[in-house]
Amino acid sequence: MLANVREAAQLMAVTVHVLTARNRNEIDNGFADIARRQVDGLLVMSDPIVISERARLVALAARHSIPAIYQTRELPVAGGLMSYGSNISGLYHQLSTIAGRVLKGVKPTDIPVEQPTKYELVINLKAAKSIGLAIAPSLLARAHEVIE
Repeated sequence: MLANVREAAQLMAVTVHVLTARNRNEIDNGFADIARRQVDGLLVMSDPIVISERARLVALAARHSIPAIYQTRELPVAGGLMSYGSNISGLYHQLSTIAGRVLKGVKPTDIPVEQPTKYELVINLKAAKSIGLAIAPSLLARAHEVIE
């Protein structure tokens, strides 16, 4: 995914700074670095630390007035600006179907790898307003969910 981000950024003449965080301290240090660099936006790729520290991530992005987009709807629901990613409940359904097939005796190696097929855009207007960001009506019209 990072390769795709870098490629898109290059086409748009945008500089990408990659920060990684494996724990709470690294999240704090990452935001200190973001503040020093005066970045214009933040793309947060989802992993277990992001989900477990979502309230902290959302609060830090708001405190620094950084527009951030996340991969799962849990972050805009927790107060983040927006998310665009696969539907987690759909993924769990897909996972349970695969688990059921394995329990019925199908070899895991015989089950094809599947990609998510449903993506959703969630926008939190309250978060946008708090950082002074206007969301274009055309983008709002495309959102699957708008949190007011």
